[in-house]
Order: sequence, then structure tokens, then C-alpha cells
Amino acid sequence: MGTAAIFLLVTVAAGLGAVLLRLPPLVGFLVAGFGLHAAGLAEPGYLGTLADLGVTLLLFGIGLKLDVKTLLRKDVWFTTVAHLVMSVAIAVGFLGLLGVIGFSMLEGEGLGVLALLGLALSFSSTVFVVKVLDGRSDQSALYGRIAIGVLIMQDLIAVIFLSVASNHPPSLWAFGLVLLIPGAWLLRRVWSRVGHGELQALFGVAVALGPGYALFDAVGLKGDLGALVMGMLLAGHPAATELSRNLFTLKELLLVGFFVSIGFSGELTWQAAAIGLLMLLMLPLQGIVTAVLLRLMRLRKRTAILSGLVLANYSEFGLIVVAVGSQTGLLNDEWLVVLAVAVAASFVLSSAVNTRGNEFAMALARRFPSKPNEWLHREERLIDVSGAEALVLGMGRVGRGAVRQLRDDYGMNVVGVEHDPARVATLRTGGFTVVQADATDIEFWGRVRSAGAVRLAILAMPFHAANLIALSQLRASGFEGTVAAVARYDDDVAELARHGADAVFHLYGTAGLALADEAAEAAFGYVAAEGMRDAQAERRGVLAPGPEPVSEPATGAGTGAGAGAGTT
Repeated sequence: MGTAAIFLLVTVAAGLGAVLLRLPPLVGFLVAGFGLHAAGLAEPGYLGTLADLGVTLLLFGIGLKLDVKTLLRKDVWFTTVAHLVMSVAIAVGFLGLLGVIGFSMLEGEGLGVLALLGLALSFSSTVFVVKVLDGRSDQSALYGRIAIGVLIMQDLIAVIFLSVASNHPPSLWAFGLVLLIPGAWLLRRVWSRVGHGELQALFGVAVALGPGYALFDAVGLKGDLGALVMGMLLAGHPAATELSRNLFTLKELLLVGFFVSIGFSGELTWQAAAIGLLMLLMLPLQGIVTAVLLRLMRLRKRTAILSGLVLANYSEFGLIVVAVGSQTGLLNDEWLVVLAVAVAASFVLSSAVNTRGNEFAMALARRFPSKPNEWLHREERLIDVSGAEALVLGMGRVGRGAVRQLRDDYGMNVVGVEHDPARVATLRTGGFTVVQADATDIEFWGRVRSAGAVRLAILAMPFHAANLIALSQLRASGFEGTVAAVARYDDDVAELARHGADAVFHLYGTAGLALADEAAEAAFGYVAAEGMRDAQAERRGVLAPGPEPVSEPATGAGTGAGAGAGTT
């Protein structure tokens, strides 16, 4: 327990230090791992187990939310293959140049060794990218779905390599895994009966580790792949989102072990550290390759650049590829330390860049020529909100309730904005008027056609950061109407108010008031309750829309904006 206490205290302190420097906590966790190793502390046996559990639950959660059709998109599979080929070529040339300069580790290394290192460096980190997307609430955004699709394709390529290169190829029993397809039907039936709370979370962990990790590992396949497959087989269940949310905190805690464990990959030498840090020079080239390939797939400049930025890092799978290469005699053991330095440093660099990813994407996008609206991918074209008086950004439970209230009780023409295509289709079937778009997109209002009648915007997305970004973009666009937002915590309420929200609805703080309204209506009748509700309106932060429409936003988001803002 003493060792565990030391590890926890150092990790918490390093994570807090990263936060104070305005970096993600995972940067501190990486520093903690290298620091503890340098201090001479041995890696606890359970640290690797915690790391494996975290990665397994991460991939299981991805599977729960994955639409398999995403992998069949040309902009996913073509980008993955082309990026891999070009990344290997870049790495071979760069590492060959370092050998010529005089790094002894690279002297005499053949093309095969350089190509294998290039393959290891071509993968992006699933763990890191998903954490970035989670923080932005962007897993369902177009660039987020493309990034996850590319990551899964890369993981599959890595698994194929490991299966071929390993001394223990998959057994013939691996073909029996097809029985998991009908078996998933039984698991779905069981899932429907486990209820909510801790039993549901335990069910998810058991499925990820049992028929997922353990079964695949037993037949010679990567256990993490099994967790991903099980998640995909169970995706679409009505409780999939709830289970993913229940496992979120557990997954995040376990992944701390993953980041700390990277520092224990081997003994660090000055040459290994130097080569690992120099490998960061290849990341901008890989990011550019990704962005250019996606631009050729007719995506907007911002979408392509954001995808390139979020994927510009090295992967934990690269460490596994190098470890297998070392075990089979293809590589020197010291390369594992080099890759560990490169992976850790890429996380630090990518964290700093992606913290301001939207700003960088916008600045870079201005430097390149635009394309006509008709040239763009169908999910990237102009958004028509003709006649809308109110926009609700985020169509979860809160957003749907706001639309019903404004539409049915106030008689307003309301349009919802949602970036999840599956939810958009479901809502349209249910009678809602919804457009598919990313409300945190810096160019969102530049893509809106005929928004001059909009006088009320409600920010109802589940993540505070997403609402804050949307609010900033809304005000920056010149929108002068009323903006209301939801928040869960007192400091979030204050921050939204500082950034220009006219009203903030505290989900927890106002729950009692809403309950009192319902009770008063039941006890005293509709008319009396309405009077009470009017008296409380300002205190609750719920605003009725004003009678006069506001002027057009200054950025071309007003009536007819689509005709003049049809390029991106």
C-alpha cells in the first residue's frame, strides 16, 4: 500500500501541475511515470493490469457508439491506407537521414528495420484521440467520426501485423468467434433485464473482459480487439448510451495507469531521448497528409484540418509493434525506449495544440482557397433554417424538452441543431425539425442560410465546454438575440454569464423549483400555478422570447446568406 500511495500522490501532483499550466492532466501523468522510473521505483505489478483494463473499457465504449458503416466510407478507408503508405515513406527518409547525420543506433540499419519503425510511427493513439474528442463532446461530429473510423482501421492493421509477426499466430479456434454474432442476441436479452446503476456497469465490464478480451486472447487474437468487437455487436441497444456513461469515470481512472506505465518502458539514454524527440518533427508532415487526403474527399477545410490535428500523435500500438519486433529479433530492445519517448512527447505536443484546435483550424483554413457549396460533401453543405424564430443547439433530453415547450406553448417556429446523424434521423421521424450540424463549429454561422428571423438561441448540449464554444461563436458572429444555456455547476453558470449568456438554467439548482411548479399545478390548479410560474420566471432563468426580431447577424448569417457564403 505504501508504494501505491507514493504513486498516487506523485501522479495527482503531476496532474495538478499540468492543469495549472493549462495542459490536460494526462501530460502530468506521463511526466509522473518517467519521474517515478527515474527515481528508481519499480513498476508495481498491478499497474500494467490497470492500464490494460482502461484500454479494454475504452475500446468497448467506442464499439458501443460505433456505426459500422463509418468504416466503409471512402474518406475513412482510403485515408487510412494512403496515410499509412505515406507515413512509412516519410519515416524511412527521416530516420535514414538521422543515420547519415551520425546517430549510432541507426548506423547500418536496413530498409526493413526503418520500414518497421515507420509502420509503428504511422498509427495514431486511440486512447489519446478519444479523450480529446470526449472533452469536446465531438465523437459524433463529422471529423470525430472520421477520426475514430481511421483509428479503428489502423488498429485492425496493427492486429493483422501482430498476428503475422508474433511467434504465436491465431489458432483455428478463432474461426469459432463468428458464433458471437448470434450470441450477442442472448446478451442483449440479458442486458434488458439488468436494470440500471451498478449492475449495468458490472454487466458491461464482464462482457468487455469475458467474451471480449479473454475469449479473443485465448484464440491468439488481441484481447483489446475483442472488447471493441463486443461493443460493436451490442451497439444500438436502447441502454448503450447509459452504459457508456456509467463506465466513463471508471475508464478514465484506469487510463491513468496506462499513461503512467509508459514511463516504465525501459532505461532512458540520452541518444534514445534525442531520437524520440526528433521524431516529433514528422508529426506536422503526417498531419498535413491527413488534412490533404480528407480535403480531396470533399470535406471542408476546417473538418480536414481538425482531423489532421487530432490524429497528429503517435500510438501505444506503435509500442506494441516495436515490442513484437524486438521479441522476434527484428529490432534492438533500445527502440522500445525511443518509441516510448516519442509517444509520450507526442501526447504533450498534441495536447497543447488541440487545446486550441478550433482556433488553429480557423487560422489555417483562411490561408487556403475555398470550394463551391456544390463541391462539398453532403454533410458539409449550407444549413437551411428558413423561417426559424428559435434555434436549440443540442437535441438531447433537455433540448427536446425546450423544443416542445417553445413550439407547443409559445407557438414558435423552432429548429433543432444536432451533430449525431443517427439522432437526427430518429428526431425527424418523431416530428422534430432538425438540421445536422456541429454547433461548436467556428464556421457554423457562416454555413447557415436565412437566419435573419432567429431571435432566440438555446444552448442545450451535455458538455459545458461545448456550450461555451457555441456561445463564443454565436456572439462573435454578431448575433444580437437572446441566448439561454444550461449548466450543471455553479462555476459553469458564472462562466456562461461572463461570456454573454442572457439566461442560464441550473439543471441541479432549479430542479426543486421545477418540482414545486408541478406540485402547485396539481394542488391548486392550472391558472394559479401559471401565476406562480410567471413570478418565478426571472429567478429560474427561463426567458420568454421578446416580441421584436433582432437585426441580421453581421457575418452573413442573415436572410439570403447562403447565396453569398456558399464556399468554404
